Amino acid sequence: METLATPTPELPISKKSKWKKISLWIGLGLLVIWFIYYLICGLAYSEGKRSGILIKVSRKGYVFKTYEGELNSGGISQGDGTIMPNALFKFSVTDATVFKKLEDLQGKKVVLDYKQVMKNFFWQGDTDYFIKEVKEVK
Repeated sequence: METLATPTPELPISKKSKWKKISLWIGLGLLVIWFIYYLICGLAYSEGKRSGILIKVSRKGYVFKTYEGELNSGGISQGDGTIMPNALFKFSVTDATVFKKLEDLQGKKVVLDYKQVMKNFFWQGDTDYFIKEVKEVK
């Protein structure tokens, strides 16, 4: 006589384990998005130097204090006396020692070594230009 195997009933997936899986996938997705955004904020879009007269250096912000500044790269040419347009270069500083150097050189002609990022975090500064080094022009 042949015995028929009784099929085992499928166990229903509990709602609790279903929500755990959904929460896990959402968490992993958010982590991947955060990692990509972090890479975008850290990658250098361009690097270079700007020279001019340092006209403003300040510490700004209510909760997140950032170091900000402005460089006037226009004005009267020293060579032939022609007038160049007034061009302001706004920048942010993340290093406190560089900021202290900038404070000491305010009103003087300087060369700023900067890095431009594609996008910055809101606590890093107001601009996408970050000063790495500053040198006084004598």
